[in-house]
Parts: sequence; C-alpha cells; structure tokens
Amino acid sequence: MSGFLGIPLLVMADSYKPSHSLLFPEAKKSVAYGEFRKGYNSDKEDTRVLFYGIRYIIEHYIAIKWTKKDVELAEKFFSTHNAGFTPFPFPKHLFLKFIEENDGYFPVKIEALPEGTSCHAHTPVFQITAKDEYSSLVTYLETIITMVWYPTTVATQSRRARDRIEKAYQETVDDDGYWTLESRLHDFGFRGTTCIEQAVIGGSAHLLNFSGTDTMSAAYYVQFVLNNGNPIGTSIPATEHSVMTAHKTERDAILREIDQYGSGLFSCVMDTYDYSNALDNILPSISKHKVDKGGFMVLRPDSGDPVEAVLMALKAADKVFGSDVNKKGYKLLRGSGVIQGDAITIESLEAILNAVKEAGYAAQNVAFGMGGGLLQKLNRDTMSFATKLSHVTHSDGVARDIMKTPKTDTGKISLPGEFAVKKNGEGVPIVYPKENCLENDPDNLLKVVYDYGKTCEWEDFDTIRKRVAKEWPALPRSYDNISPELKVKIEKVIQEIKENQKN
Repeated sequence: MSGFLGIPLLVMADSYKPSHSLLFPEAKKSVAYGEFRKGYNSDKEDTRVLFYGIRYIIEHYIAIKWTKKDVELAEKFFSTHNAGFTPFPFPKHLFLKFIEENDGYFPVKIEALPEGTSCHAHTPVFQITAKDEYSSLVTYLETIITMVWYPTTVATQSRRARDRIEKAYQETVDDDGYWTLESRLHDFGFRGTTCIEQAVIGGSAHLLNFSGTDTMSAAYYVQFVLNNGNPIGTSIPATEHSVMTAHKTERDAILREIDQYGSGLFSCVMDTYDYSNALDNILPSISKHKVDKGGFMVLRPDSGDPVEAVLMALKAADKVFGSDVNKKGYKLLRGSGVIQGDAITIESLEAILNAVKEAGYAAQNVAFGMGGGLLQKLNRDTMSFATKLSHVTHSDGVARDIMKTPKTDTGKISLPGEFAVKKNGEGVPIVYPKENCLENDPDNLLKVVYDYGKTCEWEDFDTIRKRVAKEWPALPRSYDNISPELKVKIEKVIQEIKENQKN
C-alpha cells in the first residue's frame, strides 16, 4: 500500500481532480505554480514570506510509487463516489500507463525555491510541469502540494515574532546576553494541533528561527531526519498544574523540584491556586533553598492578563533574588526569569516586551511560550496561498500563457507563463518569465526537487537555518518583485483575455 492510513494515493486529492483529465484540452505541455498572494495576515507593510516544508510533502506523498493495487482500491471507491452513489470518472488508463512506464512514479517535474528562502508575496515558490499525454494531470497533485502553506505560514509567523524580540534585545540586552535569544520563543503547541503529523511539520518550521520547543516529535524529526543527528530543539524540566496539586502545598511541590533540578535550569508554574500569594509569600520562603542549589528558576504564570502577570513575576523575582543593571541601563534578574505561556500572540508578545522595557527590565529576563497561536490559529488564507495553471502548449503547438483575472476580486489574479526567480543586486528574489533567462540558469532559485520519481539532494537543517538568518533580515519588508519583463507579459495576456471575451 503506497498511501497513508491505508488510503491509496489516487484519492489524496479533492474530488473534482480526477474528473479534470477529460476537461483539459489536449496539450504537449502544461505548467502550474504556487504563490502566497499576501503577506502575513494581509500585512501590506511587510510582505515577506519564509518558504519551508516542500521536502516533507515530496518525500511522504509525491516521491512514492503508485501500484496497480492502488488503482484497484481507488476504482472500488470511485465506483460509488458520484452523486447517487454512481461511478465517478477518473483517468484509470493514465494511472496504469505511468505505473507501467514510469515505475509507478507520478509523471511531472516539480521545481521549488530552496527551503528557508525569504521572498515576498507573489513569488512562485514551486512550479509543476506535465507533458504530452500526462499534461492533463498537471494540477492533480495540487491538493497535497498546496499544503506547503502550513509550514511556511508557521515559519513566517515565528520569524515575525523573532523580529519583535530582536528589536527588544537591541534596545535592552548587552551583547554577552544575546545567546539567550534562541530560546525566547518556545513552542508549546503540540497538544493544540489536530494530529501528530501537524505537530511535526509545524514544529519543525518554528525551529528554523528558535531552538526552544516542547514539541519533541518535531525536535526529533529535525535532529535525526533532517540534520544528520545534530540537535536543534531544546527544553528544560518544568512542573505542570497536576504536579503542583499532587502535593499538599505549592511550597512542597516547589521544594521537590528544586531538590531534583535546582542546580540547573528549571521552570515552575505559579498560578495553581493564588498567583499573588505564590509570588509574595511562597517564593521568599524557598529562596534560600533555591540559591543554595545555584540554578536558574523560571517563573511561569499561566492565567490572567499577560502583561500584568509578567510584570508581577519580574518584580517578585527582583525582590527575592535581586538584580543587576546591565550596560544599557536595564535590570537583569539574578538566577531567575519569567516565561509567559498563556495567550501569546505576536501582538501580546510585543505588548509584554514594551511593558518590560518601560518597567526597566531587559528583554533577556522574559521568554514566551506560544501554543495554539503558533501551530494552530492560522489557515491557508492567512497568507492567501493558491496554486494556478499558468501555461499550456496545445497539441497543435500553439503556446498560451494563462491568467486568472476575476473582476470581483483582483487580489486573486494569478501570474502568466513559466517562471524563473532570480535575486537582483539587493538580494531580492525577482520573478521573471522563464524565456528571459538561460536554460538551466544557475541563478534561477527554482530548482528541480522532483522529476518523474527522481528527487534532489536535500540540504541539512543547519544549512537552511543559516540561510534564514542571512536572508530574512536583509530582505526589504516590502518590494515590487515582479520584473519589467513579466509586467509586459501580464499586460499582453490581459489584453488577449479581453479580446477573447468579446468573441
């Protein structure tokens, strides 16, 4: 069985996909591409996109052999899938043909940007080419490959959060404290995902930007599948409310944790009963025990107003453990810190950082745990991802570049032709018509990742992280990334569409 959960790959698509083979015109070549049409949450001032996740899709769902058994199982399904439980059309002959002639591998070529590429909205992130009798299958994989929207959106959001934290670091943290930035946004999202696979995919996207994670499935996948065994994700021992309530008193629970983990880094949830009492009375009562152990205690509020809760913890820790003023004039707590893991969004994170600075504390004192906000509270519309047909060379040899141009929603206009993506002198990926670039141009960022079963050599995760660290901050927040040559083509195709609509 080549599918997932016993489901044949043939039905890993929207229902209308198998009917399209009889609807597309006969062609020698068809091309489709995928793009993010907007910046994160339609942000027009920052349209940067952090592309990631194509490898997972290629390895698990595309570079997989189809079998005759798959066709047989799908045929049973299609026999009752049409309205009224009647037979549904599907291109059985094409599936059997490439199973026989192409060793079961889906007959298309896919090009994509390198993992971790920073670009702007409207940059093609992948391009699919199908030829000859298989041209009508060009968008059959759309349903699956479109799902790259998810890891890319997680990676982009996580990076935007890092931008806010880095800004606070620049303002309040000394150079010798910058090493802590890697752990300032911690992935708390595992339990909030819909399935383990989502946690792995989204959790690995976050690890492009930070090392802090409690999504161990993602950390393991990145370390041992993507990064040659080299670790990326880390965490620390911590209590949960169940641990706290299992003891007769909160003080007993905290002392137990200090006994076990007090010589290193550890985190303790503080709001199981009365947050103010825990900070004002219990924390001072265990301070000597904690100090004698010599470790670093992270206080974790888990309810209430996030800004107020963090400030309360900072002030309580300052009173109990003390602080020092750094070179930039901000307080750095001694042997303690705070992690806010409830109700964290980019907006609340930014509000907390501003309040921490105003209160005179360095951003280094505070970490953030983001759960559902990081891995779950987003969708395909968050950055408006779409896959569209862009070119057809008909069976008579006539080539047509194609655009979607809905009059009722200009935000859904697609790009025409075949594409190349090349960096300009400023390092910005610019979209060109492919015919304006050399064949196999080494500067074209769209590289072949799948070709009738053959896959590329994937880069390790460390290499991708280095690309992100270099490219993202260097990229202008917004940019007109459509080349003059492509703009000319767009105008030409629009005029052709207008003429055709008159006939």
